[in-house]
Amino acid sequence: MGTLYLVATPIGNLDDITVRALRILREAPLVAAEDTRSTRLLLDHFDARCARLTSYNDHNKRAKLPVLLRALDDGDVALVSDAGMPGISDPGHDLVVAAIDAGHAVVPVPGASAVLAAVAASGLPSRRFYYLGFLPRQPGPRRAALRAAAASGDTLVVFESPHRLRQTLDDAHTALGDRRIAVCRELTKLHEEIWRGTISGALAHFEQPRGECTLVIEGGAAPEPAPASPATIADVVRELRADGATSRDGVAALMHRFALSRRDAYRVWHEHGGADGTIPTH
Repeated sequence: MGTLYLVATPIGNLDDITVRALRILREAPLVAAEDTRSTRLLLDHFDARCARLTSYNDHNKRAKLPVLLRALDDGDVALVSDAGMPGISDPGHDLVVAAIDAGHAVVPVPGASAVLAAVAASGLPSRRFYYLGFLPRQPGPRRAALRAAAASGDTLVVFESPHRLRQTLDDAHTALGDRRIAVCRELTKLHEEIWRGTISGALAHFEQPRGECTLVIEGGAAPEPAPASPATIADVVRELRADGATSRDGVAALMHRFALSRRDAYRVWHEHGGADGTIPTH
């Protein structure tokens, strides 16, 4: 039985690779990469060779997953993403779950992290933070996800592409108000920028955004649980559904806002929608 190694790769500056990561990539019988071209550039930079290199990404994961599981039956496999730790907001998660279910050891080889780098450099509270990854593409679900996360009161961390940065900032301003924010752009790369200010200030500053961004947004005071009357909860559920909230985000928002257990929040979310617009209580 082989081991699946989750090998973190640099998020920009290639010199951020670890000695251990290079050793694993050299020694593993098979390296599965989200983008083989990027991985070859990394290996060539350090004059490192791997035994075999194959692709594993969102486009081919269904076909490749059983192939990689068979490879794990015969030996170790090293998994790498385009940048950072595989298995976080990328297709590597599916392979991790499948490997665990099949009884294989899964070993992280940590390294550079855009999330930790951005939170540490943001200047915002870092004792607790809420990682949202990539937000929904549509404005309504995006605002709903931000509102649901904001109920925790924690610092929020979001990944965003340059062509959606302004829309996300605008939705964050609508959903959260004009909070403090750090926009960490092109982390560890040549044109790295860490901009600190308010959300409205960021909208004014980033008129033509370039480069991948990690947003660190100030947390607000967690709201006091509201009286959980059926009519009040019904209004909130309707508002969340109108915004296009997913079941996960809607349940999270109800738990925080009304101090409901996950089971009760799930029940009222899915039972809502009676003829009179109220939530059944039975």
